[in-house]
Amino acid sequence: MRPCLLLLLALCGADPAAEACSFSLRGTWRIRNGNGSLELPGEVPGCVHTALLQRNLIQDPYYRFNDLNYRWISLDNWTYSKEFQIPFDISQWQKVILIFEGVDTVSEVFFNNVLIGRTNNMFRKYNFDVTYVIQAQNSLELRFQSPVLYAAQQSRAHIRYEVPPDCPPSVQKGECHVNFIRKEQCSFSWDWGPAFPTQGIWKDVSIKAYDICHLNYFTFSPTYDNYAQQWKLKIESSFDVISSKPVPGQVIIEIPKLQTQRTYSVKLRPGKRIIMLIVKINKTITVETWWPHGHGNQTGYNMTVLFELNGGLTIKKSAKVFFRTVELIQKPIEGSSGLSFYFKINGLPIFLKGSNWIPADSFQDRVTSDSLSLLLQSVVEANMNTLRVWGGGIYEQDEFYKLCDELGIMVWQDFMFACALYPTDVDFIKSVRAEVAYQIRRLKSHPSIIIWGGNNENEAALMMNWYSIDFTYLPTYMKDYVKLYVENIRELVLEADKTRPFITSSPTNGIKSIEEGWLSTDPYDNHFGDVHFYDYTSDCWDWNIFPKARFASEYGYQSWPSFSTLEKVSSEVDWFYNSNFSSHRQHHENGNHQMLFQAGLHFKLPFNTDPLREFKDTIYLTQVMQAQCVKTQTEFYRRSRSEIVGGEGHTMGALYWQLNDIWQAPSWASLEYGGKWKMLHYFARNFFAPLWPVGFEDKGVFFIYGVSDLHSNSIVTLTVRVHKWSSLEPVCSHWTPDMVMRAGNAVLLYQEPVSEMLQRCGHCTRQSCVVSFYLSTSSKPLSSTNYHFLSSPKEAEGLQKADITATISQHEDTFVFDLETSAVAPFVWLDVGSIPGRFSDNGFLMMEKTRSVLFYPWRPTSKSELERSLHVTSLADIY
Repeated sequence: MRPCLLLLLALCGADPAAEACSFSLRGTWRIRNGNGSLELPGEVPGCVHTALLQRNLIQDPYYRFNDLNYRWISLDNWTYSKEFQIPFDISQWQKVILIFEGVDTVSEVFFNNVLIGRTNNMFRKYNFDVTYVIQAQNSLELRFQSPVLYAAQQSRAHIRYEVPPDCPPSVQKGECHVNFIRKEQCSFSWDWGPAFPTQGIWKDVSIKAYDICHLNYFTFSPTYDNYAQQWKLKIESSFDVISSKPVPGQVIIEIPKLQTQRTYSVKLRPGKRIIMLIVKINKTITVETWWPHGHGNQTGYNMTVLFELNGGLTIKKSAKVFFRTVELIQKPIEGSSGLSFYFKINGLPIFLKGSNWIPADSFQDRVTSDSLSLLLQSVVEANMNTLRVWGGGIYEQDEFYKLCDELGIMVWQDFMFACALYPTDVDFIKSVRAEVAYQIRRLKSHPSIIIWGGNNENEAALMMNWYSIDFTYLPTYMKDYVKLYVENIRELVLEADKTRPFITSSPTNGIKSIEEGWLSTDPYDNHFGDVHFYDYTSDCWDWNIFPKARFASEYGYQSWPSFSTLEKVSSEVDWFYNSNFSSHRQHHENGNHQMLFQAGLHFKLPFNTDPLREFKDTIYLTQVMQAQCVKTQTEFYRRSRSEIVGGEGHTMGALYWQLNDIWQAPSWASLEYGGKWKMLHYFARNFFAPLWPVGFEDKGVFFIYGVSDLHSNSIVTLTVRVHKWSSLEPVCSHWTPDMVMRAGNAVLLYQEPVSEMLQRCGHCTRQSCVVSFYLSTSSKPLSSTNYHFLSSPKEAEGLQKADITATISQHEDTFVFDLETSAVAPFVWLDVGSIPGRFSDNGFLMMEKTRSVLFYPWRPTSKSELERSLHVTSLADIY
């Protein structure tokens, strides 16, 4: 047996037969630029930008115009270096490897001045054998190449034909040729984010020494055997066997709560070896399944896997196993051409409610467990059950998926290809295959991931000719598309993970796209698959403009973030809507104008002689507009789940664009950078509620549908009230008899011509009155109150400027805001500035004299601090 030092025992475990010795290289490294004029300490994991910021060598990169001012950082070639001593006798181990969990992105790796390898893919793990170069005292150096210069170099080298787009639109102020580098695509800029192409070691790095064999990775996937009526667990373990002789032993797998224990004999032959084991779960024990948020519990079971190998070597792994099934149903629908497109979880059809996730920061080392937890908790608090991890960002960190598992958030996981065509030369495909194989292994054990998506919008980009390509090259681009997403990515998914579906793109026509050779002539066909839909010129209050699709996976409208969020990265000269800063921060062509145009359709635009007051009022109004637009569209999708109209309908998913922000700027997000809830997120809490009444007009008739995501029928009463804008008392009220709302359905509860309703209530016109409605049972509310405008609020007659007062009291960690109003107040917005937290409701129509709202702080605060910070706005205040 090899000698073990006390320090070795601390690093390698008290068992001298431990699998390996690990030594982390996290911590402080040296960073220098290309010509050596700048040298500084920097943390790993981390990147050059944050290292410069931590040493006060640059300002906050997000401040004002610094995304342009600091362009030089990305254009330089930086070097990371570290000298270190191995704290154990390295000669006693047969093999030593250097492991990078993530390198960003293009580098040469020198170990003791010997080139041991290169990196060119941000999304994969790199292992380098350093057995013959490692010493007691060592130096490690990563010489990075500017990702911008590398991408341009790769593009120039691709001489046979162009691979568009070359550059992003000029409004994005970005860098070019991002499709030629396997790096976070939006780091070169996007229409909601800045260009900060980072360099650095963005994940863990370590040294590992071992004898006999080493467990490279361990993954598993549960499946349900319908024939045997039994759960099975497929466990895959990959070994590097360096012994010259086969290594026999046994594997003991235990899942105590399922009274399952299995022992298997194994023999590991020299070389790279994969052991596949099938564990049948004890049939006499009831297995509790994992359910999405709102549909059941997220039950998991602790499992241990123990390898006992000859020579006294033991390897033990622990994991949590979740059991669930997922099916993507694409079948004919009665009364409609085309096919359905919906998900069954554990055999139950589930309406997917949620949003699209982008990277939470341009600098990933700033994304902490706490910040992830805050954002994902806000997802379930808004009654969402799904996030689509969008294909232009990153495969998220382990903590993200762990939290989604625990919270019941389903994940639609894109591979990282977005809004571009891509090269398919040998080296690019080789890199992609390594990336995809690694990510599948890393992620497939998570029950939250319910589908793999090959790319974002690339089928549509090619077939709708977004890049004005030469028609003669179309067959070449189509062949490249199939080669990348079908012959490589899809092949790897089907080989490694049979537990969840794969689609080549989003949007896609699913099976129909496959039948058309993987590229459909109309990728936006409402009769198949999913759709993305954006329209900023039509009236968003007119539900007829929205596609009655099978599944809406992207749609949305922009708004500005709160002034308290912008204030941190701007100066006083920036604080008006048409400032240079406002224009610079808007990365979507004509976006600032589009917001005002859409708002102006139904609201009076703010006017104030004080530019700051007008700026704040305009910010407020863009949030009102965004919330109302996305509400109208989402409610249209939710009420369309159970009906076919004109051959279209059976909508079973609504994922608006987008959930979160990468920096402080106008965007489609409902959560601002830092996590503050916009008005849209408060609206989402209602329009995604498990039971929700949806009102709309069609040809002068007012309809109310009841939408249920519950698993059992509900007996409900619908209350419909008509209010005058000029009075806090309803003009009239109507109660329906008890009705049955069927589980998992949208049903018609009420209809009445608007003219009859107004006549019945007396003294009401479309301009002078508004309708509210809610669900109850035995006089107990089952839903919040929804509303329907009979005319645009800018035409509202009798609407007065409300005097709203707030009395704040504290109850343990929660604060109660008791509100009192002098008049009906639409879109009441409570803002406590930079105090982090959320309200129980916000942006509401206040039609009663008093109302209580709770505030849940995210850090300790006080009643006096809240009183000083509180600002209340309602619609009439901005006129």
